[in-house]
Amino acid sequence: MHIYTKKFLFLGAILMALGVCFGAFGAHGLKSIVTPEMLTVFHTGVEYQFYHALGLFAVAFIVHLYEDKKLINIAGNLMFLGVMIFSFSLYLLVILDIRWLGAITPIGGTLMIISWSVLAYSIIKK
Repeated sequence: MHIYTKKFLFLGAILMALGVCFGAFGAHGLKSIVTPEMLTVFHTGVEYQFYHALGLFAVAFIVHLYEDKKLINIAGNLMFLGVMIFSFSLYLLVILDIRWLGAITPIGGTLMIISWSVLAYSIIKK
């Protein structure tokens, strides 16, 4: 198994496990101590974390199929970094009530968009 395949399978699995943990924490631990609006913000972080954990499994599959792995590796790294910035800034915003963290959330979202675009390009470029 190629090192990139292994890396993205591992990162996807870790994000999935953490997504379950954060989802349960939001549903059971935060429900009674934050507003419904903030619970929705937290849930958005969990939701995008799950989507992009699945995306990393797709990256692992694609990197396994294609010979030119450089762009696919870049796409996967951007996807992981994007979800870390996006979701974790939302988690910290809700848990610690640090409002300025909402200003960096779009950076993570932008990285996720770029990652999907780079992945699409890497698939069609040959």
